[in-house]
Amino acid sequence: MRQEIITLNEERNVTLTAYLQEVEGEFGFARRPAMVVIPGGGYSMCSDREADPVADAYLREGYQAFVLRYSVGEFKTWPNPMEDYEQAMAMIEDRSEEWHIDKGRINIVGFSAGGHLSACAATLAEHKPAAAVLVYPAIEEEIVDMCQPGMPYPYREVTKDTSPCFLAACRDDRTVDIKSTLLMETALNENGIAFESHIYSYGGHGFSTGEDWVVTNSLSERVKDWVPDSIGWLSELQGKLTYKGFTEPTIEPSMNADGAPVLSLNCTVIHLRKQKGEAETLLAPLFEGINKVAEERGYEPETLYYAIRNNTGREILEMIQVDQDTIKALDSALHKLVNVKLPQEEKSNEKAGI
Repeated sequence: MRQEIITLNEERNVTLTAYLQEVEGEFGFARRPAMVVIPGGGYSMCSDREADPVADAYLREGYQAFVLRYSVGEFKTWPNPMEDYEQAMAMIEDRSEEWHIDKGRINIVGFSAGGHLSACAATLAEHKPAAAVLVYPAIEEEIVDMCQPGMPYPYREVTKDTSPCFLAACRDDRTVDIKSTLLMETALNENGIAFESHIYSYGGHGFSTGEDWVVTNSLSERVKDWVPDSIGWLSELQGKLTYKGFTEPTIEPSMNADGAPVLSLNCTVIHLRKQKGEAETLLAPLFEGINKVAEERGYEPETLYYAIRNNTGREILEMIQVDQDTIKALDSALHKLVNVKLPQEEKSNEKAGI
């Protein structure tokens, strides 16, 4: 492994530290995922406890790791920190070949004020991360204004283009109220963005990775689980790095694939029902299975279709116990077809299950 410290802005003391591992040779892959660590510190400092110890955790899982020390203190005026982030991400993308990084798997993890910056990156940045891990992030108005008035409130900026997010915090956090995490996860849910959230029973604020040598306050033994849980979630979302390369992802970056350019079984049932032609023929076994369940359980078919309208085709096929090989073959066939989007006037009919 080699280390590079790159000065992004000398006047504001902004640096990007790169920790880079080898590929190929004894490794059976040419690219690694990346994690950019964005420490907290109330925009007055960048915490050492939330920097290298976090980078180490992701390095152990095969990531190329970076630590961004952004504009703080007298230079914290917004949008300086966001500009630092954009510059860092642009550099990582530009040097991805040299640094052996998969450009589709550049992620960020931010803590407290760094969690605010990370949430802003996930919602507002030009160079959005593939996913954002937000640990006790400063999100809601009171705490954001306390750090610095005039900055965005990330939960208000969530759209259907927001990056998937993993959230971790403790219920008894008296520095950044748990309301911040709850507001963010609610906004993600309302916009159909993939997320996972862990709110632990106790542990306060600033627990970093939760390991004994970095934590300064008492906390639940389970708090440190956020690190492997975030890595597991990223593996589900982006595929797991193995000695042969990346496995296939098992979840989508959004709640469904209705807006994707091609069809898939990750589209909702109500969306798939509106597809015609070859798609209708391919999907016949799905709808035959649903009709059979309705008959067996004494439901009117349309009543059942309404109840499951927001389930994906994949979920329903698994529910009626179709084997995975059949599901995979159907999904592959659907990927060859253009996804015909719902006309705006038809959306008013969704509630009726039409």
